[in-house]
Amino acid sequence: MTLVEELLAIANEAALLVMEVYNRPFEVDFKGPNDPVTEADRRANQFICERLAALCPGAPIVAEESDPLSFREFRQGERIFFVDPVDGTREFVQKNGQFAVMIGMVEGTRATCGVIVAPALQQAWAGDLEHGAFEVDAQGKRKTIRTSDHTEARGIRIVASRSHRTPTVQAALDAIEGANVSALGSAGLKGTWVASGRAEAYVAPGAAGQRWDCCALDAIVTAAGGRVTDAWGDPIDYRAGLINDRGILASNGHLHGSLLEQLAKIRGAG
Repeated sequence: MTLVEELLAIANEAALLVMEVYNRPFEVDFKGPNDPVTEADRRANQFICERLAALCPGAPIVAEESDPLSFREFRQGERIFFVDPVDGTREFVQKNGQFAVMIGMVEGTRATCGVIVAPALQQAWAGDLEHGAFEVDAQGKRKTIRTSDHTEARGIRIVASRSHRTPTVQAALDAIEGANVSALGSAGLKGTWVASGRAEAYVAPGAAGQRWDCCALDAIVTAAGGRVTDAWGDPIDYRAGLINDRGILASNGHLHGSLLEQLAKIRGAG
């Protein structure tokens, strides 16, 4: 079994734990202002970390609900896993289905493998740089996915946050003339729209969560033929800090340069 298959199996099992909580009453705690966490996050986090530790002994596991001391030396790992047990906890709490289990892997300086499972939507996506990307539907049928071939700025389909629509994000979206914007929960799900050709770009200038919010989508979008950088056009540095403080831009690749130019104008205007 390939590594991406192993990771997909782990994420699918974790998704079952998440849905056990989702389908019954549950309590919501807060790690900080507007930062909810539930039993589903904690249970899935523990399960995934235990399975990854058995699969790849010694590899650092940077997981959202783990004690930061457990991965304090992660930068030294040849292979690093980034785990978001429930990406889109706000959506999980609101019960709108737009959340996902995400596992991404970095080798060297690149996100090379990733899986995203949306249990309430009964869909999954996976990819690695060597073999490409695919999606799995509710019946278990697999289909290879590729980013769109759209090259014209006008009519570009953009997916953006529904829970983090900051003034910076809104200004960027307003600056892209003729764009068709869709709001969606979960950074990972937004990435899958780009990877599968449903949208040309996911635009998130400014603060955009943590590294575990983007590693899996980075690998899948890139494996599907797209491009992922920060909002300045630089590759995501997974061995630096854990905060995506320079934003995220995921695109089909064809429009990446023009979108970066628009984001630069927003910064200049500010």
